Amino acid sequence: MNEAPLLNQPLDLAAIRPPREKLARLVAMALDEDLGRGDVTTAATVPWTTMGEAALGARRPLVISGLFVFREVYAQVDPTVEMVELVSDGDWLATGGVAARVSGRAASLLQGERVALNFVQRMSGTATLARAYVDALPADSRTRIADTRKTTPGLRALERYAVRSGGAHNHREDLSAAVLIKDNHIAAAGGVTLAIRRARAHAPHTSRIECEVDRMEQLEEALAAGADIVLLDNFDDATLLSAVALVAGRALIEVSGGVTLERIPRIAAAGVDIISAGALTHSAPAVDLGLDWF
Repeated sequence: MNEAPLLNQPLDLAAIRPPREKLARLVAMALDEDLGRGDVTTAATVPWTTMGEAALGARRPLVISGLFVFREVYAQVDPTVEMVELVSDGDWLATGGVAARVSGRAASLLQGERVALNFVQRMSGTATLARAYVDALPADSRTRIADTRKTTPGLRALERYAVRSGGAHNHREDLSAAVLIKDNHIAAAGGVTLAIRRARAHAPHTSRIECEVDRMEQLEEALAAGADIVLLDNFDDATLLSAVALVAGRALIEVSGGVTLERIPRIAAAGVDIISAGALTHSAPAVDLGLDWF
């Protein structure tokens, strides 16, 4: 995997963090779930006056994401805990690399450990997978890697941020963000043409109309009806090349379904604009980060 900084990373990841109020709610719910009525083990074994320091370290190569969430966990557990960030979200960490250090009451460090790690391990896993997908693009490719709405309920804002940390892009944030006509919309509306015409009549003039198609006949119909973006769903490599030739620049082309790291170079080389992959969020494994005492 390429460890060099990606040119298409956001200039300021801090600007796309979820609102402070939303972050505070998410962390509060996670802490309530884990702490319950208190940490009986820590209360029984660690005096309140004992101080400690621990390092957040990578136990395998990864892209770090979620340091601001890690900080929020400890701010809610004990505002006197101090955290020093040694890297930034989106940075590559080799095995043994240290992302941050926390210090303060030992009991507080222990009480927040699991929740803080849960967030940063999962967000960093998504960022690391996103980086792998972006790195799989051919050199100088204009194709954009994007996520989907296949996110963990309640955690979409954090997972979308993690995708951007890895250098990929976000699809629509929610159902209100864009018109995307899917297969069930087509079935319910009575066909591709009717669905696109109704969407065009309803949507503001500033909104693009995207339509999903799963065969060449639907693609021809969507183009004739004036779709601005076509989403080619589960097209094999040969059919994808024919589809790109048929579109011939009349619409943006998104490809989804059956996207793997191995296929990304071929899909991008076909000349598509966007490759969207639900796997970035629904299948990214948590990475091995640890909070080690010293």
